[in-house]
Amino acid sequence: MQAMPARLSLPVTNTLLNTDHIELWPAPLLRARSNTDARVMARASRVLRRKDDGRYLAAVVPEGLVGLLSGWSRTPGIDEALDRLEDAETRTVHGDADLAGALPLNGLRRRLNVLGLDADEYATRTGLALVAEPAALTLAGFDRYRRPLWLTGAAGRAWQAMRVAAAADHIALEAVSGYRSHAYQLGIFERKRARGQSVAQILTVNAAPGYSEHHGGTALDIGTPGEPPAEESFEATEAFAWLSANAARFGFHMSYPRDNPHGIVYEPWHWRHAPLLAG
Repeated sequence: MQAMPARLSLPVTNTLLNTDHIELWPAPLLRARSNTDARVMARASRVLRRKDDGRYLAAVVPEGLVGLLSGWSRTPGIDEALDRLEDAETRTVHGDADLAGALPLNGLRRRLNVLGLDADEYATRTGLALVAEPAALTLAGFDRYRRPLWLTGAAGRAWQAMRVAAAADHIALEAVSGYRSHAYQLGIFERKRARGQSVAQILTVNAAPGYSEHHGGTALDIGTPGEPPAEESFEATEAFAWLSANAARFGFHMSYPRDNPHGIVYEPWHWRHAPLLAG
């Protein structure tokens, strides 16, 4: 492994820097997949992680960049990711000061066309809009599977405050999942297309890539201990009753009630941070 010339040395933060093709993770939040990676990542502040397949591309260490994957410097989107790193090095990355802005949707639209999915027709039929990914996200704790929970700064603070308030009422709220990238959802579609399914068949069970509220870093799937994730039975729990009575105080609203206009199945577990909505 050859270190690149020194140009970057970022402090460890709890911020995920985001680009169209590559995520820039705080290194301590990632698990090394080999002994070689572990030695490099133990000294790293950030790791460049490819969104399509989760492969680690390179690590930021005190002396510069060290490649973790052969040919990493030719990865599509690498220049954008390195520019993002360089920009982050010139200013303090904390709170919403670095979270302003969203990634462009042009790349997503091109990939939807390749899949044969008419974005405008889908939006008209469902009433859903394309959701841009944030340029950066903050660590809002960990989900029930001990995975990092990424949300926008405002949504993360509201989630933490809501959990504390619920706990004071002896209610345990768990995050099941938060932010999901366009690439994650596109991967589901591409794998199913490769198995011979049509776009129409896939859309009966999966949301179209780009139209999930999870892409925006403001939506959470919420659960409670002992309850299976993302099941309608969640509505019978004390946690759901507490959310129904209190979530709006923290800016959270259930997105998909019964008979919602988007044709999405009832999801009592799915809540979005939208403080400007009426309670």
